[in-house]
Amino acid sequence: MHRKVLITSALPYANGPLHFGHIAGAYLPGDCFARFERLKGNDVLYICGSDEYGIAITLSAEMAGRTPKEHVDMFHEINKNFFKQLNFSFDHFSRTTWPGHVKTTQEFFKDLLANGYIEEKVTEQLYSERDNKFLADRYVTGTCPKCGFAEARGDECQKCGASYEATDLINPRSKLTGSPLVRKPTKHWFLRFDLFKDKLTDWISKKPWKSNVVNFAKGYIDELKPRAITRDMEWGIPLPLPGTEGKVLYVWFDAPIGYISATQEWAQLHNKPDAWKDYWLDPKTYHVQFIGKDNIPFHAVFFPAMIMGQNSPYKIVDDLPANEFYNLEGRQFSKSDNWTIDLERFFKQFTADQIRYAIASNAPESQDSEFTWKDFQSRCNSELLGKYGNLVNRTLVFAYNNCERKIPELKHLHEQDQQFLDQIQKLAKDAEEAFSNFRLRKASQVIMELAQLGNVYFDAKKPWIANRSALTHQDMFNTIGCCIECLKILALISFPIIPETAEKVWKMLGFPMPLAQAKWDEVVITALETGQVLPEPQILFTRVEDDVIQDEIEKLKKMKSAPAPGKAVSKEQISIDDVRKVDLRVAKILHVERVPKSKKMLKLTVDLGTEQRTILSGIGEKMDDVTLLVGKHVAVVANLKPAVLMGIESQGMILSAETDEGFELPHFYKAKSGAEIL
Repeated sequence: MHRKVLITSALPYANGPLHFGHIAGAYLPGDCFARFERLKGNDVLYICGSDEYGIAITLSAEMAGRTPKEHVDMFHEINKNFFKQLNFSFDHFSRTTWPGHVKTTQEFFKDLLANGYIEEKVTEQLYSERDNKFLADRYVTGTCPKCGFAEARGDECQKCGASYEATDLINPRSKLTGSPLVRKPTKHWFLRFDLFKDKLTDWISKKPWKSNVVNFAKGYIDELKPRAITRDMEWGIPLPLPGTEGKVLYVWFDAPIGYISATQEWAQLHNKPDAWKDYWLDPKTYHVQFIGKDNIPFHAVFFPAMIMGQNSPYKIVDDLPANEFYNLEGRQFSKSDNWTIDLERFFKQFTADQIRYAIASNAPESQDSEFTWKDFQSRCNSELLGKYGNLVNRTLVFAYNNCERKIPELKHLHEQDQQFLDQIQKLAKDAEEAFSNFRLRKASQVIMELAQLGNVYFDAKKPWIANRSALTHQDMFNTIGCCIECLKILALISFPIIPETAEKVWKMLGFPMPLAQAKWDEVVITALETGQVLPEPQILFTRVEDDVIQDEIEKLKKMKSAPAPGKAVSKEQISIDDVRKVDLRVAKILHVERVPKSKKMLKLTVDLGTEQRTILSGIGEKMDDVTLLVGKHVAVVANLKPAVLMGIESQGMILSAETDEGFELPHFYKAKSGAEIL
């Protein structure tokens, strides 16, 4: 009996590009499960999209000189294209800045408010007297109230995992300036999670989920208390109450509602505006939510509670197969720390199926795992090429040359042949069980076990010898026919993980219909059609050479040894009094010209508000058009002693950072010339 399956993967935050660590947690498992469920003939809807609000985005956008909307537009497209490169099969990839998301989110708030789960109260929040504004938790750091970690974030301790309000921090301070913060009263709205304790405890006690997910969630439920769901800022979903300008719903509240609003957008785009209800309002829907372990509290506790407080009977998640972390060569992926993989270069050398298989076969299902270049090479060469590709190539080349380019008829099978076919059927069942239970590592093992089984059978039967005599031709036909049956099942069970390769194998078996449209059970039990024409075989994989992998390893080592962007090389520590001696000012660049006989030196005239100065700076070597600097407001050291360089007196220093393309200057958009930089 077919079932309705709603699959959602955690909405990626549109504040930076994704990497393979993200893919291993929430996205590849979701895509493989969606592909498998479609093959099983079920009604599948796979939903994802960009999470685009929050203080972190406003901060990053400001630092990059973009508006928040420009910022999320850019990373939405970058991440959407990354998913496309990896052949992800989302039915819809939405974003939380689409207009329909506002209505749905505000309706959630109104239901919770009407049902007595939201309370308004004036509380003391952290306020920066230096910045003259309240600081959201992402701007705050301090000592964790649970474990005493001195550099805890404003909403969650990255050391012990504790969740709290920023006001719970000990000795809170501004993450931007390091200045101490004070408490100041402000009005906010709180979701009474404490009122859901009994419901959540009863609900989660019946879930046969991974122990790490259940135990983590139970720990949060035990300590539930009211949690603020509004913030003082402009970038976000407006609070739907009169007189609340400048108040928005906090991003962790609106983001999971994005699964529902994304499905509503999908329905509208298909001219079936009510079709979303068939999934979200049907209790028979099977809803699976794929996330990384850092998202467990929000999807196993907070979002279920939010749904429990609604008037509409939204579907609560049925299964939550959260994965652990996927690292790179022993460390977490981190672009800011130069510990990542250049994706543009990666996809010029390797295929999507190669990385999909490498991640799936070492998926972090029960503990952290990692990508290493040597392991990637081994899986590509020994498994994809040496087992999978080898069986496909040797079987189909032999059939193409010796079986009239057709699938031969099976007659008078020997016991060895029948045992081989029985083992194929068993492995098909093993693969089905693995995919049904979100076990990609096991599914990958079964795929290679089947490929190896086929290679051993081929070697044992020696069809090249049986082909020498007319008396043993039928045995040769039986061997090749059984091997082609093996390839049929191999293509089927590998399609969720390596869809492009599996589709190629399927076509090389002569099937006119795409494998994506096939049905798992029918493919498993239906014998191949004798006489089906076989197209000319193609090579599936090429060897990944040692020098290619060694080059990647060396590049990673260089990245590791280089100072990370935005981080200074360690120098002698100085006191705050030393820092205060430096007079940093905003200056507008009025004129720029190159200094004769110098490749890199520029002569700049800058406006410091009360005076104009000449400053020399060695930033021009890789700069094609220096006039582009004119009009920018940059940072200068205004109290540096004048120095004569190349016969010109320089009256200050412009701050810059070295990049691969030359130098980059931090610049300001609202600050006036002469403003002090604190």
